[in-house]
Amino acid sequence: MKIAVIGSGYVGLVTGTCFAETGNDVICMDIDQSKVDRLSNGELTIYEPDLDIYFERNLKNGRLRFTTQLSEAIAEAEIVFLALPTPPGEGGSADVSRVLLVAGQIAEQMNHYLVVVNKSTVPVGTGAAVKNIMASKARLPFDVVSNPEFLREGVAVQDFMKPERIVIGFESDQARRKMHQLYEPFVRQGNPIIDMDIKSAELTKYAANAFLATKISFMNEIANLCDILDADVDMVRKGIGTDSRIGKSFLFPGVGYGGSCFPKDVTALYQTAKENKYDFRILDAVLQVNARQRSLFLDKLRRRFNGNLKGLTIALWGLSFKPNTDDIREAPAIYIIKELLEAGAHVRAFDPEAIAHTRHIFGDQVTFCENQYDVLDHADALLVVTEWNAFRSPDFSLMKKKMKAAVIFDGRNVFSLDQMKDHGFWYESIGRQPIHQA
Repeated sequence: MKIAVIGSGYVGLVTGTCFAETGNDVICMDIDQSKVDRLSNGELTIYEPDLDIYFERNLKNGRLRFTTQLSEAIAEAEIVFLALPTPPGEGGSADVSRVLLVAGQIAEQMNHYLVVVNKSTVPVGTGAAVKNIMASKARLPFDVVSNPEFLREGVAVQDFMKPERIVIGFESDQARRKMHQLYEPFVRQGNPIIDMDIKSAELTKYAANAFLATKISFMNEIANLCDILDADVDMVRKGIGTDSRIGKSFLFPGVGYGGSCFPKDVTALYQTAKENKYDFRILDAVLQVNARQRSLFLDKLRRRFNGNLKGLTIALWGLSFKPNTDDIREAPAIYIIKELLEAGAHVRAFDPEAIAHTRHIFGDQVTFCENQYDVLDHADALLVVTEWNAFRSPDFSLMKKKMKAAVIFDGRNVFSLDQMKDHGFWYESIGRQPIHQA
């Protein structure tokens, strides 16, 4: 099939590349000329494991192309995916202005029947708005479809190629058949394509992310209670995670969730509820807990130094909001760095992939190092903020030699308590017994 993807950001680039991998002819459009030039020359603009393999292969074979011209992108397309940004607008509701603008432009330029698919995460009712604006400008028939993405950064290629489910919201049987034809190679092992109306499909994406964010915030509350009661959150997590009704995923406490989806989507769903005069109390609590979690982590650090961080050298391991991505959107590390700088601390930081993005924010206010050990030079404390695998089995002896004091605040519970005791660190984590030695 001939596919157009409008928007070559994270979702658009993964979507276009993976569709090309299954034999489709894909053209991705973006208004950023420099990005299009880089992609056309074989340079990926995001970090995502395994994406480079499919990207290079399909670019070379001519199944994946890039352009800045909308008319070129849709000229021969059968299906057009809108993978455009929907950033938080006023009050936290999603701003769909770019989606509606492009939908109108497609309607004016299309020269044959099209299926126009909202791949962006959009509030309930956006599909209807897209249909209305296209109907006011189009001279030819079209269909609008909602097809939310469920990609986890770090494993997005795997999620796309072997999806647990595909959700399709549609109105016409013609659009449904085309979408099923497109996705057939991805569900050969029997995972379902779930057909529904457009509004239900739009709400499904928000509901999924809000529920997962709720699990994270709930577990962070349990961890905070464990701190007070001197219980061990790891034991609690194992005790409830083996219950099939609850499951093991998203029960790891930490410094809060971040990224491009959970913060934005939870807030947008909460705002949708407010706009419809519904008091969504659970989501209100989820948002408050997540915001507070970062502050509580820094409170541990402040207590260790009697509330005065001025002049201290604080090392950070991890900048991205989660491992295996360079995404720092709503990353807890960004909030933590800002607070440390405001308190007068010197910050030294390392991340395997996210340094470049973080440097754009802080410039020379932060010392960025080439490896995880260099940040420890004369450090008064180490904060572990992202749970990259490279941090799990470090050279503890070297760490102690480099640090001014063997003090670790572990915001992701990367290290075991036995490790910290054996190596003689002063150690605090989330919801587990502190080790005050060294």
